[in-house]
Amino acid sequence: MRLAYQGERSKLYQADCLAWLREQPERSVHAVVTDPPYGLVEYSDEQLTKRRNGKGGVWRIPPSFGGSTRAPVPRFTVLSRSQTDELYRFFRQWGETLLPVLTPGAHVMVASTPLLSYLVNRGLADAGLERRGEIIRLVQTLRGGDRPKGAEEDFPTVSTMPRGAWEPWVLFRRPFEGTVAANLRRWKTGGLRRPHLEQPFFDVIPSGRTPRREREVANHPSLKPQVFLRQLVRAALPFGEGIVLDPFAGSGSTLAAAEALGYESIGVELSDEYVDLATAAIPALSALDQSPDQRRLERSDPLVEAAGGATSAALAY
Repeated sequence: MRLAYQGERSKLYQADCLAWLREQPERSVHAVVTDPPYGLVEYSDEQLTKRRNGKGGVWRIPPSFGGSTRAPVPRFTVLSRSQTDELYRFFRQWGETLLPVLTPGAHVMVASTPLLSYLVNRGLADAGLERRGEIIRLVQTLRGGDRPKGAEEDFPTVSTMPRGAWEPWVLFRRPFEGTVAANLRRWKTGGLRRPHLEQPFFDVIPSGRTPRREREVANHPSLKPQVFLRQLVRAALPFGEGIVLDPFAGSGSTLAAAEALGYESIGVELSDEYVDLATAAIPALSALDQSPDQRRLERSDPLVEAAGGATSAALAY
């Protein structure tokens, strides 16, 4: 384990996250916001080699549209029963290892996919965390909607599965005794921060794809947009106090969101490649002004207005 990067309020460690968690003090983390690699199946050396070659493996290489090259997406439908069982065991073990490190009432937000979120939910619930629902990121994806492969002309009116238009983030909390109010007073956790006094935090968040300017800074296959991450990170600490942890830090985008909001954060990443990427990306992403992306969402998605301007309020903080 080594400290690979230290910003004004953020630290990035290069380590295996399970080993790192076992060394941390109990009740030292106040929230988790993370996008895990699902037991490292899609980020194994074998699968990353296939992704770079553009052929085979769990990575689907989408076609280009309008001259723009689309990023590969994981093709989770090819996972075997033994691999999905392994994912469940991984998330249960991770949840059991994470639980003592969390303060009572700490929220855990985990990115998933509609095909695998049931495994994440079951694993974390069986680990002893309290399920609090899901946060839905509205984003048009390239997953699904295709006609039967090799028989497209035979079945022109058929889609083999729905075209993806959302991404689930499972939401859990470390259980606590007593009332939310008492836990907020003692641990400063247990609830979610409202965008403003008259507006609750919604579980549906319009997002859109990650802007090109962010992908140019951090070329990671599952990079989430700052305009979305900053809302999650802000909500995770009710008073803006405490530590946000990303145990699968990747490009460091969660740490960048925390830096932009003035929150303390810690990231853990095992890959040499992504540690180097995050070291450069965290300060660059945190410095990006999100108001152009917010205005673009407001013009294109009526749900932003229906949600009472929650995104604007969060980013104005």
